[in-house]
Amino acid sequence: MKKIISGLLIVITIFSSAQVIVGDALGTASVKTSVLLDFAPNQNKGIILPYVRTLPTTPAEGTLILDATDPTKARIKYYNGTWVDLSGQDADVTTALATQPTVAQMAEGAGEKVIMGAASSTANGVLVLESTTKSMVLPIVEDVRNIPTPSPGMMVYVNKTGAKRLAVFNGSKWSYWMP
Repeated sequence: MKKIISGLLIVITIFSSAQVIVGDALGTASVKTSVLLDFAPNQNKGIILPYVRTLPTTPAEGTLILDATDPTKARIKYYNGTWVDLSGQDADVTTALATQPTVAQMAEGAGEKVIMGAASSTANGVLVLESTTKSMVLPIVEDVRNIPTPSPGMMVYVNKTGAKRLAVFNGSKWSYWMP
């Protein structure tokens, strides 16, 4: 199943000007022409960042991860030349990590990735968005309390009057970043 989904995404990415919209039958390509990857709003779901047991040695700037190098002190981080903590607090993701495969357990190669927006990329990641003119729009929710069981590493954009912000869930608590 994983290979079928990866294959479909690869076919889609051949058309580098195409837009991928997740969870919306109608899409927004005609109004969001600068978007490469989009999610339907108000689905009370988020994007889950990869859980890493070892920090990447040569990450590309803009890399986002759930740092589980110490599963009892997990934190969401992004890379901009150095690793920056977005969580501000530790979380114990030991139980969640138990269900995540290790590289040795994976049937597919550890170096495989899906690239959207370009034919190739030197960036090391599972899902790599390559574009100089298009972006990704995070899943939009009205309130994180409407997400019944958030997963560690979840990211959403809260679009609530007076509270528009990025929200990240480290497995224990939500942290918020105002634009």
